[in-house]
Amino acid sequence: MILVTGGTGSVGGQVVDRLREQGVEARALTRDPKRPGEVYGDLTDPATLDAALDGVDKVFLVWPVLGDPRKAEAVGRIARPGRHVVYFSSAEAGAADPINYAHGEMERLVRESGADWTFLRITGLATNDLRWAPGLATGDVARGPFGDWKRTLIHEADLAAAGVRVLLDPGHAGQSYVLTGPEPLDAGQRVRVLGEVLRRPLRFENMTREEIAALYGDFADALQDFPPERVTDTVEKLTGRPARTYREWAADHARDFAGSL
Repeated sequence: MILVTGGTGSVGGQVVDRLREQGVEARALTRDPKRPGEVYGDLTDPATLDAALDGVDKVFLVWPVLGDPRKAEAVGRIARPGRHVVYFSSAEAGAADPINYAHGEMERLVRESGADWTFLRITGLATNDLRWAPGLATGDVARGPFGDWKRTLIHEADLAAAGVRVLLDPGHAGQSYVLTGPEPLDAGQRVRVLGEVLRRPLRFENMTREEIAALYGDFADALQDFPPERVTDTVEKLTGRPARTYREWAADHARDFAGSL
């Protein structure tokens, strides 16, 4: 029995579907269960997790509430000796900025729990670019911060496929893997790809330093100069197929930008 937290989300939902396609019993943890196989549980209220964890051997752990003060208690219930926990983490887990630091703390809690563990570390999800959809519904300009940062964003389907292999195949306990897309693209390049897929002349406009400062506060200056993200072949090694390109992701999500067509 495998429990998938965030089991109705973009990554967790695909993990659940792929496991079931292979005949594996999987439960999707959600705060609003509506379908068979979905179970109630709230990561911010650890006592609600016990029923969902009953009889569970493995957990695919998506943790959307990184700042939750009760995360140690929740991890203590989830990551017990005898279970295998596959945690969806950050490639820079433990770095000084709040998000990466929080991922590092989660990894530490899981590592010290006594459970078997595997960390799937990503540079970033391509689905985060869906934040451009509302703006493209009313114009041809996508706006955001850090436009020159070359990112190796991963298709959520590749992360899910890798997660399933790590859950089902032996030999992954105690391993940390960095998974990326196949090419580093800055925001302008990604928007141009979206425009080609959507058949519209789109462009990217970088936010001002003042806007970035308003978003990120004291961390704004430290976040201005990111190095290009690395490319790995881990997706292919784990799944047997190369990582999907950003163009493939854009084509798969064309309907999500339907309001901008």
